[in-house]
Amino acid sequence: MGSNEADDWTLLANCRGMADALFPDGKEQRRARRICADCRVRPECLAEALDNRLEWGVWGGMTERERRRLLRERPDVTSWRDVLLADQASQSKSARVKS
Repeated sequence: MGSNEADDWTLLANCRGMADALFPDGKEQRRARRICADCRVRPECLAEALDNRLEWGVWGGMTERERRRLLRERPDVTSWRDVLLADQASQSKSARVKS
C-alpha cells in the first residue's frame, strides 16, 4: 500500500481539522474520546497510533495510558493494522450474517 493510500483514512475521520481537540489533558480526554465513538475509521486511526508508538493524544478512541497498557499486554503483535482491520472485517461479516 502506498503512502497516499495509507493516509486516505484521515480524510474520513470525525476529527478531521480538529487536531488541538485530540491532544487534551486529564478530564478533557473523555470529551475527545466522544469524537471517536462513531467514527468509521476508528480502527485505522488506532492502528496508526499503536504501530507507530504515538505517545500523545487520543487516537482511535484510546488515551495515551490505554494504548501503553495495550502495548504492554500484547507485545506479540507486530502489526496492529492487520489485527484491527481483520477484527473489523470479521465483525462486519458477522453483522451481515445476523441480518
